[in-house]
Amino acid sequence: MKAIKKLLSLAWLPATVMMLTIFAFSSIPSDSMPSFDWADFLVKKGGHALGYGLLATAYLYAYQLDTSKWKIAWILAFLYALSDEYHQSFVAGRFASWGDVVIDSVGAIIALRFLVPKLNAVKKIKNKG
Repeated sequence: MKAIKKLLSLAWLPATVMMLTIFAFSSIPSDSMPSFDWADFLVKKGGHALGYGLLATAYLYAYQLDTSKWKIAWILAFLYALSDEYHQSFVAGRFASWGDVVIDSVGAIIALRFLVPKLNAVKKIKNKG
């Protein structure tokens, strides 16, 4: 039983690392944020989508890549996006944005919609062999 609990807790390590990384970036005051000149919007919003795509993937990994759990992985990413935006409302010069929650959620769903069919195809091949 202890071995199973250890395995399950390690399965959540990538998600925990991603959540801590997102939290750290969200904690940067606006006057300390880098500017990417003309690409600023694209880089920052693309970073949102990529970060939450990785987070959703990490959540699915925590569920042993069980593709039937993709909705749970997406909901967890969505809920973390909500909590992250709330957190940002307390950071100097930052504010909560529904638009960012949408971008985060779309990034998560794109990653899952890309990953789940690939995982199902791999499972199908393994089951044949």
